[in-house]
Amino acid sequence: MALVAGATRGAGRQIAVQLGAAGATVYCTGRTTRTQQSEYQRPETIEDTAELVTAAGGTGIAIQADHLDPEQVRGVVERIDAEQRRLDVLVNDIWGGEGSFAWDKPLWEDDLERGLRLLRRQVETHVITSHAALPLLVRKPGGLVVEMTDGTAEYNAQRYRVSFFYDLAKASVLRMAFALAHELEPHGATAVALTPGWMRSEVMLEHYGVTEDTWHDVTEPHFVMSESPVYVGRAVAALAADPDVARWNGRSLSSGGLAQEYGFTDADGSRPDWWRYDAEVMTPGRPADPTGYR
Repeated sequence: MALVAGATRGAGRQIAVQLGAAGATVYCTGRTTRTQQSEYQRPETIEDTAELVTAAGGTGIAIQADHLDPEQVRGVVERIDAEQRRLDVLVNDIWGGEGSFAWDKPLWEDDLERGLRLLRRQVETHVITSHAALPLLVRKPGGLVVEMTDGTAEYNAQRYRVSFFYDLAKASVLRMAFALAHELEPHGATAVALTPGWMRSEVMLEHYGVTEDTWHDVTEPHFVMSESPVYVGRAVAALAADPDVARWNGRSLSSGGLAQEYGFTDADGSRPDWWRYDAEVMTPGRPADPTGYR
């Protein structure tokens, strides 16, 4: 029994689908439905995600919710409680930050309201969702919380990430998982932070003017190491199925690292390890070469 908060598209959608492929009932939340769009004005909907979950072998249930609204989030959890009486997996994948940050612009030159909106969408939403959902999750031991972010703790501690607001948002989610791990451990539950590598989300594919079938046409050389959202979805499914998942409590994890541990692959059968590649090839300025990294 899982709640994927922020399941409309990207990582959240495939996390929900891969949990469904493992037989789970997955509640898929987000702001965009077939009758109402968020400010993104994108075509993906939570109903589409729920149908994909069901087609994969699970049971997908779509609920519209803005995770900045505590009352709406409480309503989601109350429905799960009424219908399932339990919550085994909570995935906090709410983002909502597209267009809310500037690249390489210092804090004092950035738009304050836009930056604060990014923090509200990336940090406050996760806090609100955990506050509402964790009482149900800890009702039975063995629960799992996955905080989705961008970058491992080691990587983000050593590098400036895009802008002050983006950097702070992603670091906050990493610390959130660490703090939750300490609070959940006495209740027999586990919290981890998880990052994909360079992920081919719908937004990223659109940015490069390609599809999942034609992504090899992108001229950016290091894009050869990109991964589909299926990869991180399978990472969450592997964690959820691990009876010894508590060994990861408080850890910062990546899709590529977990693939080495659990043996799953991306949709194309490859096993990209983006963060090792970045450290050993991209950051040192070496020519793009995926050999030995996927």
